Amino acid sequence: QVQLVESGGGLVQAGGSLRLSCAASGSIFGINVMGWYRQAPGKQRELVAGIIRAGTTNYADSVKGRFTISRDNAQNTVFLQMNSLKPEDTAVYYCNAVIISRLSKLDTYWGQGTQVTVSS
Repeated sequence: QVQLVESGGGLVQAGGSLRLSCAASGSIFGINVMGWYRQAPGKQRELVAGIIRAGTTNYADSVKGRFTISRDNAQNTVFLQMNSLKPEDTAVYYCNAVIISRLSKLDTYWGQGTQVTVSS
């Protein structure tokens, strides 16, 4: 059993910052990719940022230069530092991880989601 637990969402004014965290726990052998997705009301879920175990990152064009993804492999944790937030960043943010379990099974897991609201 693997769980992803997110924290750090909330309400912030435009131009402000938030830091999201996501910790994976359970029967984990290794974590390949970790990332953050978001889903705004009436829109499809979209990739915000991803990071592989070696540290290579990728970002959605809409957040480049404002958001930074990082991970702590020893703690099985991924972070998303969000700066210069805009109202259009308002969404539920979901943590995602591709995990190899101790039974050598590869699966994709999702967190429960955390609300980020940016007021204008």
